Amino acid sequence: MTEIASDARVAERSTLAGSQRRLFYRRLLANKAAMAGIALIVLLAVVSLFAPWIAARDPQDVDIVKRLTPPSPGHWFGTDNFGRDVFSRVVYGTKISAEVGFAVALAVSAFGLVIGLYSAMYKWLDQLLMRFMDGLYAFPAVLLAIAIMAALGPNAGNLIVCLIVVFVPSVARVVRSAALVAREQTYIEAMRALGASHTRIVWLHIMPNTLSPLIVQGSFVFAEAIIVEAALSFLGAGIPAPTPSLGNLLSDGKMFIYNSWWMTLFPGLALMVSVLAMNLFGDGVRDLLDPHTRQARKGKSRQ
Repeated sequence: MTEIASDARVAERSTLAGSQRRLFYRRLLANKAAMAGIALIVLLAVVSLFAPWIAARDPQDVDIVKRLTPPSPGHWFGTDNFGRDVFSRVVYGTKISAEVGFAVALAVSAFGLVIGLYSAMYKWLDQLLMRFMDGLYAFPAVLLAIAIMAALGPNAGNLIVCLIVVFVPSVARVVRSAALVAREQTYIEAMRALGASHTRIVWLHIMPNTLSPLIVQGSFVFAEAIIVEAALSFLGAGIPAPTPSLGNLLSDGKMFIYNSWWMTLFPGLALMVSVLAMNLFGDGVRDLLDPHTRQARKGKSRQ
C-alpha cells in the first residue's frame, strides 16, 4: 500500500509539473515582446555562428579603387573609405559585440550571484562587499569603463574584464535583495532548526529564489555591455582598429556621414537591433516570471 501511495504521489507531481510547463509555454507564446526578442536573438545567434559563411568578403580586404561605393548588388551595404565591404564588417562587428555581451553577461551573473547570496547571509560580509559594490556603482558606467581601460590598455580581453567590473554591482544588488526576502521565509528557519549547513541553505534553498531576477538582470546586462563596448570602441578605448567592432565602424563613418551615410547607418541599425533584442527578451521574461509586474500591466491595459 505504501508503494502504491508513493507511486501515486510521484505521478501527481509529474502531472502538476507538466501542466505548469504547458502553462509557461502558453504564456511565453502569448507574450509578444518575449517572442519578438527571442526571434531577434536567434537572428543574432545565426549571424554570430555563421559569420564566415554569411559575410560575402573578408572584412579586412582593401580595395582603394572601390572606396566609398554606395550600396549595390556587389556590395549590399556599400564600401568604406578603404574600399572594405561594409556588409562583411557589420556581420563580423555584430559577431564581436554578441560575443563580448554574452561573455560579460555570463561572468557578471556568476560573480553577482555569489556576492549577492553571501552578502545576504553574513552581515559582516555584507558590510564589506556591498560597500565596495556601492563605491563602484556610484561611478557612471562609461566613465568607470574608460578609466579601467586607460589603466589596462585597449584589447578584447581587457574590455571584457572592464565590463565585468562595471556591471557586477547592479547584479549583486538585485540578487542580494531577492536573497534577503528568501532568507526570512519560514521554511528557511525550519531548515536552520533541523541543523542544515549554511552552504546547503544558500545553494539549495535560497539560490533558486534568486534565479528569476538574475535571468532578467543578466539580459539587461547583455544589452548594456553591447552599448558600452560600442561607446568605448568609438572613443578608441575599446577593441582596437582595424578589428570590425560596431563601435569602430561607427567611428570610421563619422567623418563621412554626410557623403557616405551607409558607413554609419548600417552599423547603427545592427547595434540597435542587438540591444532591442535583449531588452525585449528581458521585459518579456520579467512579465512571465514576476506576477506583480504582469498584474500591473493588465491593470494599465484595462484602464
